[in-house]
Amino acid sequence: MRVIDNSRLNKSELPGIEHQTLAGAAQALAKLSVWRQSMAPGSATPVHQHDCEEVVLVLSGSGEVRANGTATPFGPDSTLVLPPRVAHEIVNTGDSPLVTVAVFSATPVGTFTPNDEKIELPWAS
Repeated sequence: MRVIDNSRLNKSELPGIEHQTLAGAAQALAKLSVWRQSMAPGSATPVHQHDCEEVVLVLSGSGEVRANGTATPFGPDSTLVLPPRVAHEIVNTGDSPLVTVAVFSATPVGTFTPNDEKIELPWAS
């Protein structure tokens, strides 16, 4: 068993997104990754897909998830369930940071473009 002080974990950034990997391969997990992200108002993830299941818990803020030609709005205290290999984008449509915790059924998490090209992220999963 381990207790991790999240304030000591490294932070990485993409434009408009602050990221922390809370748990994954570096913490000796074999089948699970947990990420926390904060997205600035108006920012969005790139359109991407993962090679595993993803569940996103929305802690605060609001936005929409875009997948399969549909934009679905969400607010705080929502859960987004994303199957593997479904291209999606998460957009902060609100005027405050969108804070999420994402749980993945793999470590490391494979992240790909809609055309299946690997995306190299600036953090370890």
